[in-house]
Amino acid sequence: MIIFIFQAIWLFIDDLAGKGLDLWVIGKFLLYYSPSLVPTVLPFTVLLASLMTFGSFAENYEFAAMKSSGISLYRAMRSLIIFMIALGAFTFYFANSIIPRAEFKAYNLKRNIAKVKPAMAISEGMFNDIQDMNIKVEKKHGKDDRLLDNVILHQKNSKGENKTVIKAKKGELISNEKSDILKLKLIDGYYYEDQSPSNPKNQENYPHAKAKFEVYTINVDLSEMNEIDLEDESHNTYKMYNVTELGYLIDSIEDNNTTTIRNFSDNIYKRSGITTMNRSYENDTVKDSTKQQVEEDKTPASPAPDNILDIFEGRKKEQVVETALSNVTNIVNTIDSRKPELQRKDMVLNYYIMAMHSKYALAFACVILFFVGAPLGAIIRKGGLGLPMVVGIALFLTYHFLGMFARNYAKDASIPPILGSWLSTIIMLPLGIFLTRRATADKGLLNVDSFMDPIRRLIQRFRKKDEQ
Repeated sequence: MIIFIFQAIWLFIDDLAGKGLDLWVIGKFLLYYSPSLVPTVLPFTVLLASLMTFGSFAENYEFAAMKSSGISLYRAMRSLIIFMIALGAFTFYFANSIIPRAEFKAYNLKRNIAKVKPAMAISEGMFNDIQDMNIKVEKKHGKDDRLLDNVILHQKNSKGENKTVIKAKKGELISNEKSDILKLKLIDGYYYEDQSPSNPKNQENYPHAKAKFEVYTINVDLSEMNEIDLEDESHNTYKMYNVTELGYLIDSIEDNNTTTIRNFSDNIYKRSGITTMNRSYENDTVKDSTKQQVEEDKTPASPAPDNILDIFEGRKKEQVVETALSNVTNIVNTIDSRKPELQRKDMVLNYYIMAMHSKYALAFACVILFFVGAPLGAIIRKGGLGLPMVVGIALFLTYHFLGMFARNYAKDASIPPILGSWLSTIIMLPLGIFLTRRATADKGLLNVDSFMDPIRRLIQRFRKKDEQ
């Protein structure tokens, strides 16, 4: 735990140092941040402790003394198995109650500290709410992270509506200690703004305004940031909820995403013009039917045309084709522009699903890694900080990186989010069963003879044939 806390200190040293913060605030931030390290530290601790303890037992022939007294490996592990099950239950409680509260405290404290340095308030790769605008940057660099790459900015008007979008390849934060104004300098980008008609019914006839700029400067008033309340707790993220709250939020997000997709599909259907063509076709059909009613009664009905264009004549066919191509092009462009937003909504849902299942997976991981470390220690028969440390680190890195890769793939729905939370634990389960069976049967890690015997028999057959 101390090692990972020192890692956190180095991770946040640039954000905490040189801001006039006292040691009490820094210590409180590290205290709030520490519980979030438990999902990483605890599985490694269980694995390494069981590996070293049972390795020491085997190295000092204590297992041999137990077996000579009629005590099996299972009986020797029984009390620890009960303890590990209790630890797994406590781990779930810790992950479900204490970690969300600590995340809540740490996030809000960090957010309030960030107001002292505006660049810290902007996180990479996500939208950040700063006063009346949302800003997203791909990368921060330079002194105090003041240089920005690939900036997307949404500005809200007096009614809170998002009517303005600004995109720039580069940006720079310029501030002065004596001034309450922060300058956001955007370089080489575009400015988009939706025009608002006086009559809401004419909204569709008003296109958006677009302008290219080389340099665009936005002034942000920081006067409200001078009086910073480090105890303010008014912001939540997906890591700050327990299982019950996450279940409710997941249902709400799923319903919201479904409604968004349904509304978008209805909008695309209406923009295609099919409804207008149906009404026009129905009106023409009614007019023609009144004129030709007598003739239709006398003559049999003509078969339906094989091609829909056969309904139209002359120039109308070309107009229908041109209209259809134009509609398809506009619809494809609309879908392409809306696709990132829909993917982002799915990604948010995946985050919440993984956050809920990770709480269960952590509890099971502690129990399963015990069944990996304990029998493996009995097999390798080595205690202390030498070989067990090397083996433990190798196994833990395998477990950790499998989980990290699975979560990254689950974020964009490459794999199901539930599998992203459980994959590393599921992979460790058969390994634990295999090692426990080998240790219980007093066998080595790998039986080399089982691999070599078929090869030896095959070689002996060839020798016999050569002798004959």
